[in-house]
Amino acid sequence: MSTERLNRLLYGSKLQAYALMRRTTYLLTLLSITLLVYAHGMAQDPVVVQRLFHAIDGIFAVFVLIYLLRILYTFERKRFLRRTWFEGVLMAIVFLNLVGTYILQLPVVYNLFDSTGIMLSVELYRLVVSIYMLVLLIIELLETRVYFKVLQLKPTVIFLLSFLGLVLIGAGLLMMPNMITSPGSMRFIDALFMATTASCVTGLVVVDPGTYFTFSGQLVLLMLIQLGGLGILTFATFFVSLMRQRMGIKQHLAMYEILESDTLFSTQSLLRSLVLMTFTIEGIGALVLFMTWGNDVEFVSLGSKIFYSIFHSVSAFCNAGISLFPEGLYTLPVRHSYVLHLVIAFLIILGGIGFPTIMDVLSPKSMRTRLGTPWKNWKLLSRITIYTSAALIILGTVGFFLLEYFNTLAHLNFAEAIVTSFFQSVTTRTAGYNTVDMSALTMPTLLMFIFLMFIGASPGSTGGGIKTTTFLIILLTVWTTIRGKRHVEISNRTIPHAVSYKAFSVFAFAAMLNLFFLFVLSITDSQFDIMRLAVEQVSAFATVGLSTGITAGISDTGKGVLILSMFIGRVGTLTLAVALSTRATTTAYKYPETQLPVG
Repeated sequence: MSTERLNRLLYGSKLQAYALMRRTTYLLTLLSITLLVYAHGMAQDPVVVQRLFHAIDGIFAVFVLIYLLRILYTFERKRFLRRTWFEGVLMAIVFLNLVGTYILQLPVVYNLFDSTGIMLSVELYRLVVSIYMLVLLIIELLETRVYFKVLQLKPTVIFLLSFLGLVLIGAGLLMMPNMITSPGSMRFIDALFMATTASCVTGLVVVDPGTYFTFSGQLVLLMLIQLGGLGILTFATFFVSLMRQRMGIKQHLAMYEILESDTLFSTQSLLRSLVLMTFTIEGIGALVLFMTWGNDVEFVSLGSKIFYSIFHSVSAFCNAGISLFPEGLYTLPVRHSYVLHLVIAFLIILGGIGFPTIMDVLSPKSMRTRLGTPWKNWKLLSRITIYTSAALIILGTVGFFLLEYFNTLAHLNFAEAIVTSFFQSVTTRTAGYNTVDMSALTMPTLLMFIFLMFIGASPGSTGGGIKTTTFLIILLTVWTTIRGKRHVEISNRTIPHAVSYKAFSVFAFAAMLNLFFLFVLSITDSQFDIMRLAVEQVSAFATVGLSTGITAGISDTGKGVLILSMFIGRVGTLTLAVALSTRATTTAYKYPETQLPVG
C-alpha cells in the first residue's frame, strides 16, 4: 500500500484518533506519576511495590503504542521523526526494556546499570520516563485555552506562583515515609523548610540531607534544586519551544522579563542555548568532581560516587550550597581537597554571574564571533557583572585572609589559606558552602559576610541578594551626586534616572525587610545572639545558605520567618513588589517642586 493511499485511508479517523490518544496520555501520565510517587514514598510491602512497578511498565507499553500510532497518523512521517527524535529514542529504550524484561527475561536497564552499582537504577529509569511524559502533558496543557487564561496574569505573578507550587509539591513529597531513613514521616514545617531551601537554592538545612533522607529523598532534593535554579517557567517554555517549535506572545513576554533578554523574540533561541549549556556545564562539572574526590573520600559504591558528583555539581552551579556530607565541605574527608574546592568555586562563579553573561561570554556562537572579530567587546552587562564580581571576590579573599589568618586559617600553610579564603569569598556571596568552622569566625568576618551576602550574585543568575548591578548603580549614583553631575555614566553610557530609582528601591526594600525579619527573630529566638541571627536572616534572604550552626535549633516560628525570607529573596524583592502592586492610572501630571533638607 502506497503512503498516499494509507494517508487517505486514515484521514477520516485522524481527529478522533488524536483526541483519544491525547485523553489517554493525560490519564495514564497522571496515573503513572501517582503510582511512582506512591511506590517510592508510601508503599512498604515489597510485593506491592513490585506490582506497582509492573503496572507502571504496562503504562509505558501503552505510551510506546501511542507513539507508534502518532507516527502512523502523521502524514509527514520523516519530519515528525526528526522533530520528536528524543521522544523516539526514549520510546525505543522503553520498548527494548519491556521486551527484554517480560519476554526474553533479560532486563536491559538493570543489567546496564547493575555493574556500576547505581542505586535504584530501574526506578531511575521509570522516573525519567514518567517525568518526560509529565512534560509532554504540561506541553499539551500549555497549548490549551486554560493556559492562556492563566497567562492573563502578570508574568511576575506567574513566576511567583510557579515557585510557590514547586515548594508545596516538594514539601508534600518530602513528608512521605519512604523519603527519610527513620520511621514515621518528616514534620510539615521541616519538610516545608527543606523544600523551600532546595527550590529557592538557599542551602540552609534543618537536617543532614546525607543521613536523614533516603536516596529517593535526596533525588527529590536534587530535582527541586535543578528546577528551582533555572525556574519552572524556563523549563516549561524550553520544552514547548523544543517539542512544538513555537512560542506565544505571552510566553515570549514572560521569559523576556524573567531572563532580561535583549529583544522580545530572542528569548526562544536564548532558552534553548541556556538550558543546554546549563546541562553541559553541570555534566562537565560532575565529571571533574568525580575525578577529584581524592582517595580519602570513601563511597559505598561506584553508583554512589557518580550520584555525589552529579548532586554537588548541580548544587554548586545552581548556587544551592546543599551537600550530602554531614558538615558540608568542612567534613574531614573533603576539608583539605583543595582542587575539589576550586572546581566547586568555579561552578559557583559560573552560576552566579548570570545566564545572560554566560551566553554572551561562553556560548559557542559568541566565542566563534570573537575569534573572527577579536576587537568586539563583551556586552555592557557582561563587563559590569564580571568586573564587579571579580572585585567583590578579591575584596572578600583579602578580607577573609587578613581577618582569619590567626584564627580559622592558623593551621594552614600560605597556599592553603589563600585557596580557603578565595573559596569562602566566592561561596559567601551566592552558594553557602563552607570549608571552615563557621561558628569560630570572628565578629568582623561575620560583618563582612553579611555585607557580601546582601549584595549577592548577578542579574539573571541562580543566586540571590540585591545583585551586583544594583550595588554598582547605587555606588555610581552616590558618586555622581557627590561630584554634582546630573547624569549617572558608565563606559560612555548614561544610566537613566529610572534605573537608579529602581536600584535604590530594591536596596531600601531589602534592607527594611531584613531588619523587620531580624526584629521578629530576636523575639522568637532570643536564645541566640543578634549577630548569629543576622547572619541567618541575611543568608536566608540572599539565598546563600551560610550558617553559624543554629538553623536546626531555630523555633518553628523562626523557621517560618526564614522560609518567607528565602521565598522573597528567590523570587526577587522587585518581582514581589511589582506582582503585588497596581499600575498608576496615569502619570501625565507633575506637582509643583519643593525643597527638603537632606543629610
